[in-house]
Amino acid sequence: MDPQTLTNLFSCTFSPDPNVQKRAELEIRKLGAQEGMVTTVLQIIGNDNVDIATRQAAAVYLKNRVYSSYFIDSVARPDQVPIPASDRNNFKASVLPLIASSPSRVISVQLAGALKNVVARDFPEQWPTLADDVKKLLVSSNVNEVHAGCVTTLEMVRAFRFRQNNDILPKLVEAFFPTLVNIATQALSNAPVGPNEDVPTILHLILKTYSTSILLHLSLHQQSAESLVPWGRLLFQVVNLQIPKEAVPEDEEKRERCEWWKAKKWAYKILGRLFHRFGNPSQLPSTLQKDYAAFSQHFVTNYAPEIFKIYLQQIELFVSGQAWLSKKCQYRIFTFFTECVKPKSTWALLKPHFETLVSSYVFPQLSFTPVKEEQWNSDPIEFVRTTVDEFEAFDSPVSAATSFLFSLASNRTKTTFLPILGFINRVLQSKPAAPQRYGALNMTAALGPFIMRHPEVKGSMEQFLQQHVLPEFSAPEPYMRAVACEVLGTVIKAGMKFSNQQLLEQHLTAVATAIDDVELPVRVHACLALTELVTETPSVQSVVAPQVGKVIQTLLKLAEETDLDILNHCMESMVETYQAELLPVAAELTARLCETYARLAKESQSADEVDPSAVDIDSIMESEGNEDKTFAAMGVAKTISTVVNAVESSPEILAQIQEIIIPVVTLTLENKLLDLLDNMYDLVDALTYKLRSISPSMWPVFELTYKLFKADAVDFLDEMLPSLDNFVSFGTEMFKARADYRQMVLDIYQTAITSEHLGENDAVNGCKLAESMLLNLRGCIDDALQPIISTALSVVDKAETNALRLANLNVLVNAILYNPAAALHIMEQAGPGTARKFFDKWFEAIKVDNRLPRVHDKKLSIMALCTLMEMDPANVPASIQEGFHGIVSGALKLFQEYPKAVQARKELEEAFQNESDDENDEDDSKYLNMNEEDDDVWDEDSAYVEMLANEGQRLREKSEKAAAGEDFSDDEEEDDDIEEELGYISPLDTVDPYITFKQALTAFQMKNAQGYQLATTSLSPEQQTFLMEVMRIAEEHSAQVAAQS
Repeated sequence: MDPQTLTNLFSCTFSPDPNVQKRAELEIRKLGAQEGMVTTVLQIIGNDNVDIATRQAAAVYLKNRVYSSYFIDSVARPDQVPIPASDRNNFKASVLPLIASSPSRVISVQLAGALKNVVARDFPEQWPTLADDVKKLLVSSNVNEVHAGCVTTLEMVRAFRFRQNNDILPKLVEAFFPTLVNIATQALSNAPVGPNEDVPTILHLILKTYSTSILLHLSLHQQSAESLVPWGRLLFQVVNLQIPKEAVPEDEEKRERCEWWKAKKWAYKILGRLFHRFGNPSQLPSTLQKDYAAFSQHFVTNYAPEIFKIYLQQIELFVSGQAWLSKKCQYRIFTFFTECVKPKSTWALLKPHFETLVSSYVFPQLSFTPVKEEQWNSDPIEFVRTTVDEFEAFDSPVSAATSFLFSLASNRTKTTFLPILGFINRVLQSKPAAPQRYGALNMTAALGPFIMRHPEVKGSMEQFLQQHVLPEFSAPEPYMRAVACEVLGTVIKAGMKFSNQQLLEQHLTAVATAIDDVELPVRVHACLALTELVTETPSVQSVVAPQVGKVIQTLLKLAEETDLDILNHCMESMVETYQAELLPVAAELTARLCETYARLAKESQSADEVDPSAVDIDSIMESEGNEDKTFAAMGVAKTISTVVNAVESSPEILAQIQEIIIPVVTLTLENKLLDLLDNMYDLVDALTYKLRSISPSMWPVFELTYKLFKADAVDFLDEMLPSLDNFVSFGTEMFKARADYRQMVLDIYQTAITSEHLGENDAVNGCKLAESMLLNLRGCIDDALQPIISTALSVVDKAETNALRLANLNVLVNAILYNPAAALHIMEQAGPGTARKFFDKWFEAIKVDNRLPRVHDKKLSIMALCTLMEMDPANVPASIQEGFHGIVSGALKLFQEYPKAVQARKELEEAFQNESDDENDEDDSKYLNMNEEDDDVWDEDSAYVEMLANEGQRLREKSEKAAAGEDFSDDEEEDDDIEEELGYISPLDTVDPYITFKQALTAFQMKNAQGYQLATTSLSPEQQTFLMEVMRIAEEHSAQVAAQS
């Protein structure tokens, strides 16, 4: 392959002419399959006579080619052509020297990415020389080669970082890390003070490598003093290092990103990770005790106090203005302080300093800083996003300070809470400038849920609002008006009730004025506060009712301006509260919401359009991702659902808004916006269920659903099922007329059962769809009966969960109910004795308690047994004639349990209705720990981490045993009880099983006297008595039906 020709093609890929660019990309793609292509690309990357941009383009191509085609699964995509062996060998021979001589960071990054993917596939078996080659680079006197050795070591560690129970990573650690720590220590001792970045870059790479190696495990080597001592010394040196001003940029944003501060960030991160995951015995999950109990005790005793001491010094230097700290380092420091709150040993270190840390660091972070002011002025929407949710920028100093405040208040309430509130009060009473008043009120808003649950404090909140919050609504500084709204909304949401009606009215008036404020953040916070006032205060609901149209318009306008998901919550609350008032404008409101949704969905699609071949796990993990539009679209869709629920009482309006909603559903499905499918199918389900009909314009949604299921959304059956069931249940006439529609539903069922890509939960959903067909399309799907039964029979011995066993059994029982003679004939055709095998399984389920647990399961089997009683005895297969008389005793067994199941369902419905009343009764112990002792704290978060660790361990053991071909079972594998599905409806709901049974028994006596006699005389005396009771109930029910008609 001619290098010059290929060089010219790569240079054309960044041509300003899109046509030239496209032609070059297509030509490169054609050449990609040729042997020697990768070798030539490597030559271009290493050719100093080729311009940097072209070499970068070649490096990007190389990384993507290796990622997509170095290893190909047994089923390859059409565009995947394996890289030939000669090119693979040339890559391995060339990549390390290329990294060492790389002229730019962009090229190095692409080469490193390609290297990682090859290492993950070929090391050590197919690349046995790599480790020795890297060791030579690390001990070289050439700084570029040392740098290349560090890059390669990092990529080798990254290649194996997520592998469970692999022995490669510990070996890499033991082989390379002693050399790395020596290089870093030596580099640090000879660090130049100028802007040269060789030393900090190598230091940054080495520390990042160590951090990557401890994501999941800490090897025995790393736990040993031989490793821990030199690495600990290095980490402390890096944290304590005072970087000369001349070695870093003057601009703070550039300084944040410079190599020295990146190195410091990784040092802080490693120390935090060592403590959080491996070195904190009081919070160490039980599954990790075996591997890390001794290490954690050693670490918390010997290292945690030193870390705390050094971090405290760094914060003291920072707050006093003697030293600068990057935001990421501040975040890491306070994340460590937060981790120190719960363990008894580290709380003893932190306790004497918490008030100083709150006043000197947390308070300034939550005050109105110049950074916040600049953001307010330049990007008010982002200001709102980050102030409404402090964790929006989760790795910021503000989020870390807030987490620290929360941890103190909730875990050490008795010691810390009143002193913190005392500090807030002292600040406010001193009448400081607005930025400091903002900080005190911002802290109050953050602590609102804790304040309203503290018995000594919550009673004084009304006076606090009057004294410190109400005056701020008229402050000249707009941010003070915003934080006043936030404090009010927070404490109202947390349960505060005004005893002074006049004071409530004053606050409501202030909020109403703020809704029309000139500043956007004030308007947003005012809307949030008003929503809480309306939701929690009946008197406010009455006052706002005449103006709710204006409020909704304001919310819509704000939502369209900002795309803030939090405003969707406001609209949902308003729509739920004022259903009657909004009925006349529901269609207009829905249209506005659908316009907003369509815009957000399209913008979300544009943001997500990337070349899938250019994406690997690291780019996914490290990219910020433009998810805001998608989340905002989800929020708008949820608000539309709230409108649908609100107009349920008016079928005419509901049908009207359905026609407005269908185009956005179609838009989502046609453009395959998978992240939004759940929301769209919620809407389709709600509309079709509430209207109990399928409009002509809704049928294209059914067709699109089938196409989507067969293409990109095969694993979305769980989301699709309720809508598909409604199409079958309420669109029966269309299915009777359209054979292609019947075939689509049958195909979805068979795919759900047979697809290797789907699990048992999907198979259960497929069974439910088959049930829906058999129940709703009686007499119309005779041609589908054979494939349904054949598919179900294939699952009988394969199902692993109770849920699938029951769902599959119900499909076969439904087939009996649909046409008993045809179903039994098809079963017999499947193989001799198949019908008998089915009957044995069925009657086993009937006889064993809770094998048919729900009302529907019992009623379905009763109805199917009744159809068997009415059968012509000539159609009963010989294989089941012997036990056929058991159908009566089987039905009686079901009738014994049926009333209890009906009662249990009724109680479940009542409990579900009452559940919403209990939602606000939160346990105060979740928020406050009033224990006076300074013991270890074990809270919900600790228990959650323990649960995750246990589940992870169980899944790992299961995976290992499955890989070894061993059986694996434990208590966790036992199926959960199968509960009633309260929203489930079927044609059987209106059928009385007692009346049906009486009629069927009479028919049995007339059609099959011999069988009837055998069935009834074989009953025990208790069963015969119970049979008379069932017949009596049937007569009662028949009389009631006659009286009503």
